[in-house]
Amino acid sequence: MTKDGTADAAIPKGCPLDLVMRLLSGEWTTHILWVLSNNGPTRHGELRRRVEGISSKVLTDRLRMLEQEGVVFRDYEPTVPPKVTYGLTDHGRELDDALRSIHGIAERWG
Repeated sequence: MTKDGTADAAIPKGCPLDLVMRLLSGEWTTHILWVLSNNGPTRHGELRRRVEGISSKVLTDRLRMLEQEGVVFRDYEPTVPPKVTYGLTDHGRELDDALRSIHGIAERWG
């Protein structure tokens, strides 16, 4: 979704539920959202440590996609070295209950 709430080219138009499910089904996406949901705004390096096994490139690609969809924000501070922090937007926080519910199911199914 773009900032004005309209769909863009990253995820094709269609059923709203399908759009959200496609967004969440991307590799590492739910893990990244889970970490941001539980830890609040987090710097790139810390996110990479918390999402064990993800490469820096894949993390960056996922974060860019989530930012483009309006789920994650990127805060850049031009310090030396630059400080970049990622966190959930209001749309991203709307996913909290769904992620917690799915997490509970995953733990039960173990």
